Amino acid sequence: MAAERAVTADALPAALGRPALRALAAAGLSTLPEVARLTERDLLALHGVGPTAVRRLREALAARGLTLRPG
Repeated sequence: MAAERAVTADALPAALGRPALRALAAAGLSTLPEVARLTERDLLALHGVGPTAVRRLREALAARGLTLRPG
């Protein structure tokens, strides 16, 4: 039986592509508050995270009153 993952308000957006989700998971990031600790440059340095993923993450963060770290 497959383990079910609870979806919370802090979960990463499902609209992210698989490469971006894998890159974030490999970096130990599984929630939006964790992603908010990074800069855009940090995100783009992850193999699999591109401008579209960053845009989608920014939108998801903004919907929860969060932003990426400046810099």
